Amino acid sequence: MSRSSAFNLPNILTYARIAAVGAVTVCFLVPGPTSRWVAVAIFVAAAITDFLDGYLARMWAQQSALGRMLDPIADKLLVAACLLLMAGDGTISGASIVAAIVILCREILVSGLREFLAELRVSVPVTRLAKWKTTLQLVAIGVLLAGPAGDQIVPHTTTAGLVLLWLSAVLTLYTGWDYFRAGIGHLVD
Repeated sequence: MSRSSAFNLPNILTYARIAAVGAVTVCFLVPGPTSRWVAVAIFVAAAITDFLDGYLARMWAQQSALGRMLDPIADKLLVAACLLLMAGDGTISGASIVAAIVILCREILVSGLREFLAELRVSVPVTRLAKWKTTLQLVAIGVLLAGPAGDQIVPHTTTAGLVLLWLSAVLTLYTGWDYFRAGIGHLVD
């Protein structure tokens, strides 16, 4: 891989999404509503890069092995870090922890399945429904990141975020099963 392909704009957007994990974490851990809103803004910017990097890579014919590897890792790091932060501070608590666990487990299982199938040279393309799942997850997490700061402006923001989290968990289960079903024949061979 050439140095220029490692530093093309789509890959730089992916690197920025990975860096956003640390920035969101720091902002989230600083007490006060302003820091929560900054965490939300960074998260939203990172979520937008998730859509832009792949689109630009295809549009500009700048797809790379590095980008294909890092893109899903960046997504999972961002989602996992935010879910853990919110479980840690109680934004996600009680039975809603189950929704967060479902999301995390599915991401790990599908990543493992994809890695295994890649060794067999079997491609499992991302479905349209999986893209909707990612979108719903990102919206749910963005709403939940606002947490108490959001509740001060729009009552029940956190409750709405938890409902969205549960909906994304259900979609996560369905798309996880979809991937597993697509790969099961290769697993038993």
